[in-house]
Amino acid sequence: MKTIKIYKSLKALLGVFSLVALALSFNSCEQFDLDENPAASQLQVVTYSSMAQLELGVTGIYGKLNKAAWMSTFYVNGWSGDDITTHVASNKADFREYDQRFVTPENSRTLTNWNGVYEMIRAANTVLQSVEGQTLLVADTGKPDLEKQERLVGETYFLRAIMFNHLMRIHGRIPLVLQVDPFQQPVLASQLEVFEQIESDLLQAESRLPVKSQFVGSTTPSNGTVRAFLARLYMDWAGFPLNDTSKYAEAASSAKSVIDNAASHGFGLEPDLAKLWSLAGRFTPEGVFTIAYGNTGDNLTNRKMGKLGLPSDFAGWQETFAEIRFFEDMPEGTRKDATYYDFIPVDADGTITADTPDKLIPWEEFKDQQNPLFRKIVGELADGDWNQFQTLRSDLYMRYAEVLLIYAEASGEVGSAGADAWEALNMIHRRAGGLDFNTPDASDLTAGDGNIQDLAFTERKWEFAGEFIRWNDLVRKEKVQEALGNRNPQVSVGTTYDENGVGSPKTLTTASNPILGSLGTDNYYAPIPKQEIEKNPNLGGN
Repeated sequence: MKTIKIYKSLKALLGVFSLVALALSFNSCEQFDLDENPAASQLQVVTYSSMAQLELGVTGIYGKLNKAAWMSTFYVNGWSGDDITTHVASNKADFREYDQRFVTPENSRTLTNWNGVYEMIRAANTVLQSVEGQTLLVADTGKPDLEKQERLVGETYFLRAIMFNHLMRIHGRIPLVLQVDPFQQPVLASQLEVFEQIESDLLQAESRLPVKSQFVGSTTPSNGTVRAFLARLYMDWAGFPLNDTSKYAEAASSAKSVIDNAASHGFGLEPDLAKLWSLAGRFTPEGVFTIAYGNTGDNLTNRKMGKLGLPSDFAGWQETFAEIRFFEDMPEGTRKDATYYDFIPVDADGTITADTPDKLIPWEEFKDQQNPLFRKIVGELADGDWNQFQTLRSDLYMRYAEVLLIYAEASGEVGSAGADAWEALNMIHRRAGGLDFNTPDASDLTAGDGNIQDLAFTERKWEFAGEFIRWNDLVRKEKVQEALGNRNPQVSVGTTYDENGVGSPKTLTTASNPILGSLGTDNYYAPIPKQEIEKNPNLGGN
């Protein structure tokens, strides 16, 4: 049995610290102490007797989320898509396995992600069991606050649901650990059971949460956040592997509910797309749910961005690069400029500068590996965090743009796409072209350009490039072979620039990580870590 370790002073237990501080310091008060084997460890359930205990418990779950998500390992499955690649020869072997679709059960990133997610799930289970059947009193008043108690329980259901969803997208069948039980040997649930449990948790959350998050950027969920995640869940449910196309109607209905109430939820598109990948965009209203980071106390900073997106030419850690063919296929315009850096501005000594460069170095002239760079990863050069392996930039775990595109695609699949569905699609399409997204334009997409579901799916391809979710779209639509079947060699007809920034055509053939594994549905999901199966043979065979 574990001993509950409370990291805050008596003042915190009395509820004096503000909720803002709690939300922006997710990892500052983790509630529980785990042993060296987190997958096997259990947390002690002690019935709560005060609101302060519940607050501390829920804040501890956010701390687990921060800890699970702070490194690229959390999104390791994203390297499977046709938008992202990694270095061909450095110490990125675990990412290359996903990149090459040859993921082994010994992949250490898979194991780290698995353990981090289940730590969070166990923390959520502990909170739910500790509060069950209790009416908690607020220390200052000695009276219950049922609205607050319901909200915190709702947040707990939501956080458990999105972690089951996160892991399901990687592994397919997973164990549904729903209780703290030191003697439990969980078994793999069917994929239908996993979908149904996530849906159940989200519905439990929706009924308890307020219309609007307490914080700009939705660093805690509202019922609109939950409804957006239900829309995402139903889109997956309608696709591979269950192919229950009746769920498209539920996806469309859920997304429409969010859109109709966007102002009340505090959601909206960010006019300046590039702002989303800068420090200024940490708490944008486009965040339907945002994972925030800090640099005080026990907080963990975000270590997926900055120099991790740069080649060694600029002292980068060359972890996350852009796929050449995907980059070259993307339509030119504001969105492409906000997504990529196709050259790096440097001073005379070769140092990156955001001011007046002496030279522009195109990606074709990088010395180590020639790939375009994700601006979404490197960040806004003027922020200065490009030369660090940590940043305070947020993870926009789900954006309002996705809600709009879900509505357009799902409506098309159902055959109910009206003017509002086309408008949802065109809001994203206009912004991509640098236009006012609220004003109709001659360039708007219409039925003459194709059916709306295909247009929306393609719009998702460009809109979310480099955000670690393209692979999920390829899986649900069974388009992996189509997208990855012709990766190598990568041939680019690019441009080389002189010291004055004047370009001339140049043809380049560059190395890439070749596909080694199957592109069939038999290889869509990553194996459960070998270490977990050795401890619990019930987990074999996902």
